[in-house]
Amino acid sequence: MTKRSSLLLCFICATFAYAQKSSETILEPTQDSIKKRAFIKHLGNGYLPTKYFNFDLRYLIKYNQYEAVRTGLGGVTNQNFSEKYRITGYGVYGFRDHTFKYSIGGGFRLAEKTNTWVNLSYTDDLRETGSTKFLTDGRFFQFFEPRLLNIDLFHKLITKSINLEHQLNPKLFTEAEFAVSNINPTYNYGYVLDNTIVNSFHISTAKLSLQWNPFSKFEVSENTLKQTKKGYPQFTLQYTKSFKDVFKSDFNFSKLDFRTVYKIGSEDHGLSEITLVSGITNGNTPLTHLYHAYPNNINKSTIMQRFSVAGLNSFETMYFNEFFSDKFTTVQFKHYLKPFNISEHYKPQIVLITRYALGDIKQPELHQNVTFGSLKKGYTESGFELNKLLFGFGLSFTYRYGAYHLPEFSNNIALKFTFNVTL
Repeated sequence: MTKRSSLLLCFICATFAYAQKSSETILEPTQDSIKKRAFIKHLGNGYLPTKYFNFDLRYLIKYNQYEAVRTGLGGVTNQNFSEKYRITGYGVYGFRDHTFKYSIGGGFRLAEKTNTWVNLSYTDDLRETGSTKFLTDGRFFQFFEPRLLNIDLFHKLITKSINLEHQLNPKLFTEAEFAVSNINPTYNYGYVLDNTIVNSFHISTAKLSLQWNPFSKFEVSENTLKQTKKGYPQFTLQYTKSFKDVFKSDFNFSKLDFRTVYKIGSEDHGLSEITLVSGITNGNTPLTHLYHAYPNNINKSTIMQRFSVAGLNSFETMYFNEFFSDKFTTVQFKHYLKPFNISEHYKPQIVLITRYALGDIKQPELHQNVTFGSLKKGYTESGFELNKLLFGFGLSFTYRYGAYHLPEFSNNIALKFTFNVTL
């Protein structure tokens, strides 16, 4: 371990010792259970709260194929610091690429009633090639991020952005962003642009994202709008436009992304969940901004060598970097059977799963030094999960069939474990 890495780990340990002391102050015996519940809710959202600053647990430790162990600290100021201003940031270190990554930003509130904020940020980090994130998703925290372990295709980016959040009404939230990014793939890649191969590039984008939850219920508590019931279906729509020659941008393309989630029933008595995600690009779009359809299978020869962790909404039998598309649609169906009531604290649950993906790409020859397939024949996999067998761990079995069934039978099988913990 390098001296710089040792210093970083010492800093993390010291900071979390301070955070633990601060959290103990929050949970003094004389305080009521409401604050205890608030503390648990913070942890469930991935934050460790202190007096003025909430540490973000997402950055504590992760692992991927490019950085190996990735560790650091991050967080955001809370309302005790200010109700009108906030400061966010993180710093992490990758032990395989020996590189620091970081982000620093801040925001100020324009209108309390509509929860309108203006945010600015500067980020120097990695991003998974082919991934798409909706602005309105905000933060999504998991104690353990399964797909991250197996991802090996990243691109470096330095991004400067300005962002506007606005609540049109309790059920409709909007977010807009303008960003300028310098992108450099970590792999050997070139895009044929105007008869010239570009290996690194600049992209200037404007995004508009809408989150509509028409059947959810909300109430105002302590001058804050809080969701009291999640209703379904929920809809998310995002439009992205890249402008060529704006701040030296090399590309001119547009993207339209859509997602809807529908749930019927409850996990305690049987729940059905359908998730539809679709996206389309138009114009000169580099591989970094295409769609990969959420693969989660390692490129190894045997079933046990591929044994890893199943994701929440990923294709478990689809190999990483196997497919890329400029237009695609995925449909995922899950049915949670009623849990086995073995004891008060031991209730394993079977989940039946079927996933389907359809996509295509117009000009794959524009993407140099990479090889991938098309999804135009339709990709299908089905299987089941047996969850919460021991300490939140379970097992997953998935089988690939249909047009993209592989000649070697074992290569169509994904056997993995699952991890489910809820606070």
